[in-house]
Amino acid sequence: MSSPTLTLASVDLSSYLPIFIMVLAAVGFGVMNVMLTQVLGPKRAGARKGETYESGMTPIGTARKRFNVRFYLIAMVFLVFDVEVVFLYPWGVTFANLDPGTHEGMIWLGRILFFLFTTIVAYLYGFRKGVFSFD
Repeated sequence: MSSPTLTLASVDLSSYLPIFIMVLAAVGFGVMNVMLTQVLGPKRAGARKGETYESGMTPIGTARKRFNVRFYLIAMVFLVFDVEVVFLYPWGVTFANLDPGTHEGMIWLGRILFFLFTTIVAYLYGFRKGVFSFD
């Protein structure tokens, strides 16, 4: 009885070389920043230096104070715009490769127009709630 043989598809690893170089550059950049900070950075210690830093404010009181709901609404509007930008890039690449005037192109255009409409609705909601007025 013969054992079944598996044929492995040959993988062209040279196509992964740019990704490997980018990952290596990112990791190298991070490691070099940490190492250079440890080597070249100031090494002064003291009671004032070891205190908790809260964006220039003295950390007095509890951390459980209430925030205005405006901060959360700004965060939600930011997330809507952030997600929109992430999805616009692949849409733009795909839409540019479609044949002009086809039914498929109109579907893709309708999808992005709906997406942009929902973003405008989110912005108008935040604007009407007074999120963007800083007193």
